[in-house]
Amino acid sequence: MAGNSFGTLFKLTTFGESHGEAIGGIIEGCPPGIEIDLEAVQREMDRRKPGQSAIVTQRKEADEVKFLSGIFEGKTTGTPIGFVIHNSNQKSRDYDHIKDSYRPSHADYVYDQKYGFRDYRGGGRSSARETACRVVGGAIAKQFLRELKINAFVSQVGSITLNKKYQDIDLSLIDSNPVRCPDPETAAAMEDHIREVRKEGDTIGGVITGVLQQVPVGLGEPVFDKLHAQLGKAMLSINAVKGFEYGSGFDGVTMKGSEHNDAFNQDGSTKTNYSGGVQGGISNGMDIYFRVAFKPVATLIQPYETIDKEGNKVQAQGKGRHDPCVVPRAVPIVEAMAALVLADFLLLHRSLKP
Repeated sequence: MAGNSFGTLFKLTTFGESHGEAIGGIIEGCPPGIEIDLEAVQREMDRRKPGQSAIVTQRKEADEVKFLSGIFEGKTTGTPIGFVIHNSNQKSRDYDHIKDSYRPSHADYVYDQKYGFRDYRGGGRSSARETACRVVGGAIAKQFLRELKINAFVSQVGSITLNKKYQDIDLSLIDSNPVRCPDPETAAAMEDHIREVRKEGDTIGGVITGVLQQVPVGLGEPVFDKLHAQLGKAMLSINAVKGFEYGSGFDGVTMKGSEHNDAFNQDGSTKTNYSGGVQGGISNGMDIYFRVAFKPVATLIQPYETIDKEGNKVQAQGKGRHDPCVVPRAVPIVEAMAALVLADFLLLHRSLKP
């Protein structure tokens, strides 16, 4: 199986399955001498871990990270950073009913067709549990990028939308509620909606907005490795993501060029920021902002029709512990993937300087 690594200079490789003994990874390219706050790493993990509130999956995992190499006396050594996260609360029997059938909108069918074999216990490598490893990698990247501000928040759940610009929001309130929406009134409405959907045995999707600030000018390459293209790849690699836009995004098509162009100030900054902090694939020093759309979780705790390995129609029903809405736990994942992209491009930028 290919595609287990992300990045060029600052690279994360992950391993493990949802219901295996452990998951983990190797972080390569982190420069030596970076002070690592292990408690800060664990705080990032706690933001993603299951069981943290009543509106997420009730699987109980401590998600404690054990570093095996690459960190000595609180600092990175410049060698590969190996880490492991032991799985402690698997209930593999919850998946026995899908051993010979395929869940709609999951990777079950395509896995079987591609590999001729699949780990049906929680989805194996296709499980969102793999993203815990990404959060570790992103937490290390964030500490390398201490001068940058990397934030993400829930801006939409179903049809409930936070109708405020990020500049008008107190981003320090992101973690003040279980939905991770920094507007208390909107967050309360979102939480109520998630609870209602969960009672119905159904699920709902949402949108996460990312904001990257104090990013230096010059990150990104102008052809295939554009900064926004790598951010898009990073976000679209996250489970359940169906869409990515940055800057003015799709709304920009309704504007004329005279309205959309970002006029310069004398210092090189721009009066507006429809470009979303990226021009020609290269960061321009303005805020980078983007939106990531997540589909409704595919596992429904209600009866549904599907097919088995022989193509026969069968009746099934979701079992076990699943998120009714993935976006509250996906906020630290979005931040982590953004941090990995920025760390990679910052190292590349440094290597190009004379």
